[in-house]
Amino acid sequence: MDSDSMDTDIVEVNTAKQSMNKADVTGTDDESNVPWIEKYRPHTFEEICGNEETTARLAVFAQTGNMPNLILAGPPGVGKTTTILCLARILLGDNFREGVLELNASNDRGIDVVRNKIKLFAQKKVSLPAGKHKIIILDEADSMTEGAQQALRRTMELYSSTTRFALACNNSEKVIPPIQSRCAVVRFGKLSDAQILDKVMSVCALEGIEYVNEGLEAIVFTAQGDMRQALNNLQATFHGFGFVNSSNVFKVCDEPSPLMVQEMLEFCKDGKIEEAYQRLSYLWKMGYSPEDIVGNIFRVCKTCKFPEYLKLMFIKEIGMTHMKIADGLGTFIQLTGLIATLCSVNRGDE
Repeated sequence: MDSDSMDTDIVEVNTAKQSMNKADVTGTDDESNVPWIEKYRPHTFEEICGNEETTARLAVFAQTGNMPNLILAGPPGVGKTTTILCLARILLGDNFREGVLELNASNDRGIDVVRNKIKLFAQKKVSLPAGKHKIIILDEADSMTEGAQQALRRTMELYSSTTRFALACNNSEKVIPPIQSRCAVVRFGKLSDAQILDKVMSVCALEGIEYVNEGLEAIVFTAQGDMRQALNNLQATFHGFGFVNSSNVFKVCDEPSPLMVQEMLEFCKDGKIEEAYQRLSYLWKMGYSPEDIVGNIFRVCKTCKFPEYLKLMFIKEIGMTHMKIADGLGTFIQLTGLIATLCSVNRGDE
């Protein structure tokens, strides 16, 4: 081998080493592209926000070393899947990867997923410590077809000695009674605004995010008790604008502006129907659905500093309009009728 080729080889080796060292420092994955809902997902019960009583019940299963089949019911983004994953890590330890199957039933709704994926995993031999079981986690189980649920019931019976099932759902009533009778039902409630705000502020500190208080209030408002939604909105706002304020948050979330809705309600309180109508007309022309508009009117009204009797009257009328829209009467006339009614309430015209 001549000296020129040797020199070339040495340069290539040095270049490769530099690239490897750089990869060791920066990491092979670009962390900026990792969703924050995964980056900051809790791994222990102590890290989970809210639903302390429910988490304490599941912690008992971790202490005893065994768990029954579970149905975890509650609204989205409150930690149902995260909690059961924490329990599985405690129970299985180093065998977590081999001993846990996680599926999203909204993607695989039919009977084939029970026959092919779930049954095969239940049959698979996995070396676990004595008294431990494999765990199958089915997210959004209430979206499974009835035929798939019937097949799942049979599978739960056949492999009860080796496998435990955890079904996460928004509505436990959509799970067939035979499965409900074989599971312990654990219910989760919505997270409070304070709990959402606390988590969002901690993420802002870790990520070095610049924000104003109104921006965090907007994040909490749009989350509606959903931690997943809050972190997604925070990440999207930060990556899109680099600064978290209310204007940027509402641009990302693209929902009826609470500030404009509040102005509209203030005009209704003062009986200024033309000004209130202009705000409503603007929101309608922006393309927001009637459900989004009336939903934000309700949420903003709850926080308005109106006299208590007036707020109750407003909420009553908003609720009646919401019911009509839910029944299919989602027209602009329904919303303008609501504005007219709200303007007349404080004047005593009714």
